[in-house]
Amino acid sequence: MNHLEQLVSEWYEFRGYFVRRNVQVGRRANGGYDCELDVVAFCPTRHHLIHLEPSMDAHAWAVREARYAKKFAAGRAHIPSLFGTMVLPEAIDQVAVLGFASNANVKSVGGGRIQTTAELLAEITEALRTRTIASAAVPEQFPLLRTVQFAWQHRKLAGWSA
Repeated sequence: MNHLEQLVSEWYEFRGYFVRRNVQVGRRANGGYDCELDVVAFCPTRHHLIHLEPSMDAHAWAVREARYAKKFAAGRAHIPSLFGTMVLPEAIDQVAVLGFASNANVKSVGGGRIQTTAELLAEITEALRTRTIASAAVPEQFPLLRTVQFAWQHRKLAGWSA
């Protein structure tokens, strides 16, 4: 699991989702699997099911399109069986979280929407903005989120602009 997968997993678990990571799906008769789903998360209170494929690749859009089309199709085929008897929504929110991309011109890839890492970090820091380390530290089982909280709270000391 790379750091972006870890951050995405922590973020959704922190927000109350049941998270499955690096799920092998499509068992082949002769061994192995068709595909690995990076992060699948379900929140019963929001009744939201999300499949995230974080990547730090810098491939061309055509390569990304083929890769994500395969992963998102596998997700649609196999995710409904991953959470046992939980009642899941019919729609799966599928997201490619891209470290090296802009979604100014391209809004989707492989049938899923695009979220840039800049957008992900903005979402996280906005949610953590009012949680001070002294009174509401992110729990230690989320080391990357805790690091983001620490960096955000100390940005002025580091000379960062907000």
